[in-house]
Amino acid sequence: MAHTIKDKTKLLARVRRLKGQAEAVERALEAEIGCADVLMLVASMRGAVNGLTAELMEDHIRHHVVNPDAEPDAERARGAAELIEVVRTYLK
Repeated sequence: MAHTIKDKTKLLARVRRLKGQAEAVERALEAEIGCADVLMLVASMRGAVNGLTAELMEDHIRHHVVNPDAEPDAERARGAAELIEVVRTYLK
């Protein structure tokens, strides 16, 4: 998957942030902080995972299905752009 190699630094930075968030949840549980605070940490982690997933799915669509920016068929380009937007919206 050449696109993941090209974006390797950016993707790894996201994964490292997720790792830090998971460690924060672990520390919070060990410190027995309030459940609302733990839930907020988990919610932010979920958002970060969804963001990473959306980025990977968009890259996959653009590189392995159809790139709306390079597709000469206007209808296919519009469909691909709509699919990318739906994925991003769904994973927010």
